[in-house]
Amino acid sequence: MNTTELRETLLDVRNLHASFGGIAALHGISLSVIANSVTAIIGPSGCGKSTFIRCLNRLHEEVPGATTQGEVWLDGQDILSADVDPVTLRRKIGMVFQKPNPFPAMSIYENVVAGLTLAGVRRRSVLNEVVEKTLNLAALWDEVKDKLHHPGSSLSGGQQQRLCIARALAIEPRVLLMDEPTSALDPISTARIEELIGELKREVTIVIVTHNMQQAARISDKTGFFLLGELVEFTDTSVLFTAPKDPRTERYITGRFG
Repeated sequence: MNTTELRETLLDVRNLHASFGGIAALHGISLSVIANSVTAIIGPSGCGKSTFIRCLNRLHEEVPGATTQGEVWLDGQDILSADVDPVTLRRKIGMVFQKPNPFPAMSIYENVVAGLTLAGVRRRSVLNEVVEKTLNLAALWDEVKDKLHHPGSSLSGGQQQRLCIARALAIEPRVLLMDEPTSALDPISTARIEELIGELKREVTIVIVTHNMQQAARISDKTGFFLLGELVEFTDTSVLFTAPKDPRTERYITGRFG
């Protein structure tokens, strides 16, 4: 990875506000996500972490009574603009959720290509290539290559989460959002997902929400600390965990509150 790539801003969040039924959840969040990096979002429960990343692919607005204000720029376009189709946007900004959610009635193969088949891709040679490529990217190919037509739900929890990552990667997103992707997994599966995240940033820009500060310290390039819907501090991960500027950040990472 070259230094120019490291400096490039891919996703630019400007003065983002979000609410549920008139109750504010985010207060003027501004930050820049660098291409081919891992950005971690940490903070106590209820601080707005998940709301923040759900705004980035416009899932937040699917909630009745939810509103969003501000700007999120990707590829020269404000993706919160009314003329941007949220479904099309989600092909650029994919998401992996806290609990693995393979489509239960589909095989491993069908799970991976679900987004492509919905988009009208039918050529078997293309689908085969995508399945092998993305399962390799998700470090799952060697484990499932001989049972691609078994149900996705037959896999272990950690394998299911890697299958969901492969499914998200199959449509070649620019950004992959991950909402506590290891919180339901055992330590071995968690370590595999963390290792995978480190490899995937060569292919895709990652924004991850995590309650696990040690995980954020291990895998991310930059970290943002959220508190009560505000972005308290956002900087290089090594700086945030060793020399935070805001006393609230220091209190949180040293376990004195939250």
